Amino acid sequence: MKNRFDLIIFDWDGTLINSIDWIASCLQQAADQCGRPIPETRAAKDVIGLSINKAMHALFPEADPQTQEQLVACYSQRYFSKSISQEDLFPGVYEMLEKLNEAGYQLAVATGKTRAGLQEALQATGTEKLFSVTRCADETASKPDPRMLQEIIQHTQTAKERTLMVGDSIHDLQMALNASISAIAVSCGAHPAEFLLQYQPLLCLQQPTELMNII
Repeated sequence: MKNRFDLIIFDWDGTLINSIDWIASCLQQAADQCGRPIPETRAAKDVIGLSINKAMHALFPEADPQTQEQLVACYSQRYFSKSISQEDLFPGVYEMLEKLNEAGYQLAVATGKTRAGLQEALQATGTEKLFSVTRCADETASKPDPRMLQEIIQHTQTAKERTLMVGDSIHDLQMALNASISAIAVSCGAHPAEFLLQYQPLLCLQQPTELMNII
């Protein structure tokens, strides 16, 4: 797999940063605060990667639009109450991104986060300078729609066959399939390996830093 790719597109939550348990907890607390049934942890993790609006609709399909807005607002308030830093990245991730940059790879992020959420995370972790381009769910289509990948590929002028998606959720891998690009799964985030392998990734790694041994 050496020298096969020029562009590596990473998901953010659960792929580069250890945030899945916090997001699931915030989804559950939003439900409790809004008087909705509290979803099981597995159900909460299953929607991570979608836009927050799509995630809330998946968890609470019976809720009216006003309640959906309230759930999103409660989630956002809770989520942003916690400060993050570079220490929240999975071990070795920052160094991996630096080395990939030095090796000449273009790096990108495709995330279900809002632009405001991603910008805060990039600045807090000191990683903004390491990415050529980033795309968020509130400025394009939510996963698994392939549009954010297509926009990144167009922006970087990279061939699809030279592009790799790295993600921890079934939504990441389905998006890669929809965009007809290769993908590598990591099992450190939202979904376990047995779920991820159903979406035909090239490999399923335990940690994102294992990527350095492969490409």
